[in-house]
Amino acid sequence: MAVSACLVFFIVLPAIVFFVHRSSRCRRLRLPPGSLGLPFVGETLQLISAYKTENPEPFIDERVGRFGSLFKTHIFGEPTVFSVDPETNRFILQNEGKLFECSYPGSISNLLGKHSLLLMKGNLHKKMHSLTMSFANSSIIKDHLLVDIDRLIRLKLDSWPDRVLLMEEAKKITFELTVKQLMSFDPCEWTESLRREYVLVIEGFFSVPLPILSPTYRRAIKARTKVAEALSLVVKQRRIESESGEKRKDMLGALLASDDHGGFSDEEIVDFLVALLVAGYETTSTTMTLAVKFLTETPLALAQVKVSTVESRPPL
Repeated sequence: MAVSACLVFFIVLPAIVFFVHRSSRCRRLRLPPGSLGLPFVGETLQLISAYKTENPEPFIDERVGRFGSLFKTHIFGEPTVFSVDPETNRFILQNEGKLFECSYPGSISNLLGKHSLLLMKGNLHKKMHSLTMSFANSSIIKDHLLVDIDRLIRLKLDSWPDRVLLMEEAKKITFELTVKQLMSFDPCEWTESLRREYVLVIEGFFSVPLPILSPTYRRAIKARTKVAEALSLVVKQRRIESESGEKRKDMLGALLASDDHGGFSDEEIVDFLVALLVAGYETTSTTMTLAVKFLTETPLALAQVKVSTVESRPPL
């Protein structure tokens, strides 16, 4: 009985302190109306449940109806202000880097790593962004990317059964192409194992960033550790090869070659690779899937794409 009473005390007391501190803080700050929800969790569960339906808008619409076009809430471990007002949004975007600073919830920043391009600021961000753009615009990637895409798509089409889940296959293709451009790995068991861990990491982006409260986030943290360990081994091996004079024309090679200009640590490179692998996984695969869907539904557009593709092929 005494043990139960102690457990209740240690659970209830932090909640009381949390509510008292939060209410006093809200009184000191001029914040929009709204609700911060439950301690620690906030309104994260309501947002997640809404986005698992076909229509996620009720989460926002309900609060706009109650509090107006500018309201506060608490999601993914962070107090957050939502704005659906065009003028307010325009003001924020025009003053990014001046009055406002871009940031991400802890659930995302913790999983990406402190050296991720999304989280970098100042000279390091400029340096990494410049390096990425120079590589992306180089003849190296232009000469090899389309060849890799063509080869991989043909390989996948030959291996598919009569029916496939296109979205899942598009994700695999996107991931394998990204790994190829970043580290020169062809599709294999290692890349598929890495992709499975990445899926767990991405699932943790939109969860409460407290392992004790969120099994999804707990799995994501473990998966992120495995991903970092796998990439660290690759970086260490490639650094040894680079120092012995062996060069490869990929993003990792460009990062290692930048040692002449201050260089990057293994940890910085791993965090950077993690973010780049995540960056196009969902967006590119979704675009690919929708392109196939709409082309299938529009025969005229499909015919025009076929003609354009044939005409753009280099002569044999």
